[in-house]
Amino acid sequence: MEERLYRSRTDRVFWGVCGGLAKYLDMDPTIIRIAMVLLALANGIGILAYLIMAILIPAEGSRVAGLKERVRENVEEIKKTATELGQEIGSTFGKHEAEAEDQARIRRRRRNVIGIILILLGLVFLSANFNLFWWFNWGKLWPLIIVVVGVLLILSARRKYHA
Repeated sequence: MEERLYRSRTDRVFWGVCGGLAKYLDMDPTIIRIAMVLLALANGIGILAYLIMAILIPAEGSRVAGLKERVRENVEEIKKTATELGQEIGSTFGKHEAEAEDQARIRRRRRNVIGIILILLGLVFLSANFNLFWWFNWGKLWPLIIVVVGVLLILSARRKYHA
């Protein structure tokens, strides 16, 4: 078991919170990630907890001492990761890649992404009809979907202005 809690720089999906927490608790990181996903489905508390931990917990090997400097460093890292993710999403849906690649390939990729999203949403709402997740309030899923669409719109608008 680790002496201090850090965000992992090596065992990470987004910002290393689950990897660092697993190392601190001497557990399998997959178990921590599954627990976070389940908490995210439970009224979104897992998302909020993850973001708070990503901001407050120092990164592995960080040399900053004060809370203010640590938060500033972590927010910068989150901003960098979010920007990279936005660029990756933008390259999937953007014109930059359309100029470099074949148009048919881009259209196929867009259709696949939209198809996967529709299938996942269909499965979620189908499971609601069969009451498989009776403990989950499905009315709270719509705001999350609207937030995701809003983020995608903002990222695509930013991409257009920076292009």
